[in-house]
Amino acid sequence: MENLLNAFILLVNYIVIPATAYGCQLAIGALGATLIFAVLRFSNFAHGELMSFGAMITVLATWALQSAGISIAPLSTALLALPVGIIGAVAMTLLTDRWVYRYYRRQRSHNVIFMIVSIGVMFFMAGLIRFIIGPDDQNFDDGVRFLINAREFRQWTGLEEGLAIRSSQAITLVITIICVAALFWFLERTRTGKSMRAFADNEDLALLSGINPERVVAIAWIIAAALATIAGTLYGMDKSYKPFVFQQLLLPIFASAIVGGFGSPIGAVAGGFIIAFSEVIVTYAYKKFFTYILPEQLAPDGLLQLLATEYKFAVSFIILVLVLLIKPTGIFGGRSS
Repeated sequence: MENLLNAFILLVNYIVIPATAYGCQLAIGALGATLIFAVLRFSNFAHGELMSFGAMITVLATWALQSAGISIAPLSTALLALPVGIIGAVAMTLLTDRWVYRYYRRQRSHNVIFMIVSIGVMFFMAGLIRFIIGPDDQNFDDGVRFLINAREFRQWTGLEEGLAIRSSQAITLVITIICVAALFWFLERTRTGKSMRAFADNEDLALLSGINPERVVAIAWIIAAALATIAGTLYGMDKSYKPFVFQQLLLPIFASAIVGGFGSPIGAVAGGFIIAFSEVIVTYAYKKFFTYILPEQLAPDGLLQLLATEYKFAVSFIILVLVLLIKPTGIFGGRSS
């Protein structure tokens, strides 16, 4: 019985908890990407760099607060700096829309043109971020590190395996619940949210109804920038902030949005958790788990790892390709074009 409990704690500690936190981060990031796709009807390839830019502003604001001796201990100072990062990301997106996207929108350019333009914006933002903060890892989470410590858990239970829950993981889950609930309330209950949904469903009919398209676009950018900043900051708190990582995160974020159904907020959330759990489950080494549950003579010698951790983004790619081949509209029936 003790071995089964150890095996259960092992899976919770190394699969359930990390995948849940990672799924929350992907879900928030995918919500921003799918919102832009629904309203502006193009895949924003600069979304990963927008996450990085918002997180960078938050990191810089966190350092400024720390140097001034301002904190909200035991919570991370980054939570206090997060509104500054959101304001910076919103300013960047609104300026980018005004100086870049608005021109092509008024020309009624094809969606492919917008996608290509977003790639140019991505490279510009990537260079700007690296010029400001550099390419190296930045650790900025100064809050209490663990809510549950593995050593204390082992002493309390007498088990061989310890359960550890980092404060950044708990904060990620709480903020994700708040963000998702607030966004769905906004889209379903407010007049502005209903206008955005109407514009996303049928742009021409929405215009005939008197909906201001520029206002809808601006609000969509503001919400997407806020979500991107929150997702980027939470990811940086949970791991560390490194600008290049956010370009790599673009694949699982888009995979999350497409698996759930591009343009569907519910699908973005579901897709985020599907991708996260898939990546973690496939790249985890199960040797110790089977050592607990199998007789000693059947204990495995190898790692029993389906895929090395370095290739975890390949899982997102495979799932993305399969969904596009089998059901391009995703689980919740989003847009396929």
